[in-house]
Parts: sequence; structure tokens; C-alpha cells
Amino acid sequence: MVNTQTYTERASSHPSAVAQRLLKLMDEKKSNLCASVDVKTTSELLALIEKLGPYICLVKTHIDIIDDFTYEGTVVPLLALAKKHNFMIFEDRKFADIGNTVKSQYSGGVYKIAQWADITNAHGITGAGIVKGLKEAALETTSEPRGLLMLAELSSKGSLAYGEYTDKTIDIAKTDKEFVIGFIAQRSVEFEGFDWLVMTPGVGLDDKGDALGQQYRTVDEVVLTGTDIIIVGRGLFGKGRDPQVEGQRYRDAGWNAYLKKTGRI
Repeated sequence: MVNTQTYTERASSHPSAVAQRLLKLMDEKKSNLCASVDVKTTSELLALIEKLGPYICLVKTHIDIIDDFTYEGTVVPLLALAKKHNFMIFEDRKFADIGNTVKSQYSGGVYKIAQWADITNAHGITGAGIVKGLKEAALETTSEPRGLLMLAELSSKGSLAYGEYTDKTIDIAKTDKEFVIGFIAQRSVEFEGFDWLVMTPGVGLDDKGDALGQQYRTVDEVVLTGTDIIIVGRGLFGKGRDPQVEGQRYRDAGWNAYLKKTGRI
């Protein structure tokens, strides 16, 4: 079942403060685009986000691939850009350990993810304890609301995340409908009376895939089958592309697909 309510309508009734903020922001900016900025230096990260910031609702980071990472040098200016351009931050950490371990990984170490990332994500492989551990870390680390996405499906060729695994991951999400705001998935997730947000990677307007198993689908295809937020990486800045031109192009494509889905055009 595809949710055809507007983002603002959904925000008004959602139990998660993180989901409420994100849905309202999407309507304000007329954007359902998440930029996946996988680069290796802080300067590249910040320069790209400065260019893409006006067009996105969310930026997705892999903070552990930044070679020169420091909290003051990387995270502090990233937070300033988020405030300047009005977008939220999603650290694509893909936690996949027992609850006690992920609690420490999320709150501590070098990256201190719970301090600055509005949203993170986790696999369901270790069971519901992973949700409990991450939520405890968030509550003990910051007074700011945090949200979790469960990895229900992946866009890579040969992924094992499908069928019973996907169903069990959805069951884990149901154990905490305030902290878990939705899924990384390739389609809408059965609502069962609850409004899960769905974010989809592997979206491209030009490319069909890469040599390492990534597969791309069109913007219209993913949004009209239930995706709320399109996640785009190399399509925005790879192969000599202009991030500002492509940011606007993908933002417009995603928004138009959303307007079609909700019957507004």
C-alpha cells in the first residue's frame, strides 16, 4: 500500500519528533532528495554539501571513510551547514552487533555519532536488542531527538536482504515505533496502521549500475512504488557532474514524482 497523504499531513500525526521534523522540512523545501556524500576528505565533504545544501532535505554520510576526520574540524562545520541550508543528517553506519556493543559504538569512540546525526541505521541480523541498545545510547548522549532506520532491503545485486529476512526486520522495527522511523527499502513497507518512512538508495536518472553490483532505478519508479526519500550519490557529483545542476535536477524529479503519487498534479 502506497501512502498518498502529503508530507505535512503525515507530520501532524507521526509519533516521532525526528519524522515530524523531516516531513515538515521536506514540504518547506519541496525536496525529498537525500545526498549521499561518500568522499575521503573533510574539505571535499563540506564543499559538496555547501553546493548541494539548497536542494536536499537530508545528507547521508559515511563518516568513517573521512581520512582527516576530527570532531571540531568535520562535524562542527557540517552541523553549521545543516543549519544554514535547513537539512538533516543521516549517518549511514549500518550497525550490526549486539545491543551492548552498538550502544558504545553509537555514543562513543572517535565519531560520537549520537551527538550529531539526526538519523542512523541498523541491520536486523542480531535481533531486537540492537534497537534497544541504540535507543539507550541516544537518550544517554543527547537531549535532541534521534531516529533509526532499519535495513529491510538493499540495492546491491545478490543482496540477502529479502523475503523472510525483510519480514523479520519489519517485526523488529515494530518493537519501538517512536525511535524506529522507517526503513531502507526498495518499495513501500506494509503500513499495518503505522506510517513508516521509506528511503531508497540506488536511484539514478542516467546510470543503470556499476561494476561492483550497484543497481539503479528511476526516480518515478521508486517514488510511485512507495519511496518517501530518494538517496542519490554519484548521480549528483560523479563523472565530472556539476553538483548544483544535478542537485536541482534530482530535487525537481523527486518532487514531481511525489506530486504525482499524492495526486497533486
